[in-house]
Amino acid sequence: MILIFGGAYQGKLEYALEKFSLSEKDVYSCEERSCLDLSFKVINNLENFVMACVKEGLEAKELLDEYGDALEDKIIIVTDISQGIVPMDQNERWWREMTGRTMLYLSRRADRVIRVFCGLGQEIKSQGEY
Repeated sequence: MILIFGGAYQGKLEYALEKFSLSEKDVYSCEERSCLDLSFKVINNLENFVMACVKEGLEAKELLDEYGDALEDKIIIVTDISQGIVPMDQNERWWREMTGRTMLYLSRRADRVIRVFCGLGQEIKSQGEY
């Protein structure tokens, strides 16, 4: 698995498409629902999946764990929402917390972790060659 993260509007998806020679047809963009379509190579906007989990009272990393090895060949893109002012809304605070826990879980499982800032990728974890 490859985990790509970074702030909003930093070019994460564009970076992934160019770096791994993919196209938009390879991308599943998460909406606010607690299930993923794993028929795509790229899972984009995972933070929306996490928000759906918050609203349904589910733990996102536990649901991801249920997918097991099906995530191993995926590129997962998530927006880092941990920066800035802590939201006043309780659901948004839980979303922020759960997104952080989910990113920790995924980064431990991932073979590669890449942070994208201003469209530039910085590999912060690498295991093996691709």
